[in-house]
Amino acid sequence: MDPKNIKIQIARFEDLETLETIRAKAFKPVFESFRTILGDNVYEVAQKPEDLAQKDLLRSYLEKDSVWKTWKVTFHSRIVGFIVIRLDHQSGVGEIGLNAVDPDLSGKGIGTHIYQFAVGEMKKAGMKVATVATGGDPAHLPARKAYRNAGFTKEIPSVWMCQSLK
Repeated sequence: MDPKNIKIQIARFEDLETLETIRAKAFKPVFESFRTILGDNVYEVAQKPEDLAQKDLLRSYLEKDSVWKTWKVTFHSRIVGFIVIRLDHQSGVGEIGLNAVDPDLSGKGIGTHIYQFAVGEMKKAGMKVATVATGGDPAHLPARKAYRNAGFTKEIPSVWMCQSLK
């Protein structure tokens, strides 16, 4: 995919519906993966509320008082993804938050391109470190690959463990 055809611009509230459609489509396999791993009972109680809250989280990023900056990603003038970053000038840490690319375009380098863009924005703002967190489940494999391709090479594995008490 030719990066010249990819444009990254500040997202506006008018873009929310399209961004939400992409988010829901991109995260559907992730949430299904979580349900498979956790089982229905644990998923419903421990994870589903977080998954459902993601829609409101995306909306909050577009609010005027948000500390997060949201960019939309277009390919041939069609919105195909988004990325959210936060710059902490006190600590010098830039963080990639919620982001997604339309799964129909997965594996074409768009994710890597937007992560490189985000890192570039962090560098321009004087950040000393760029961070991103992602899942270790199979559904997050494409994201992990794209983050690594964009230069994220320092990793701390994490395990979230659950137990049903019913």
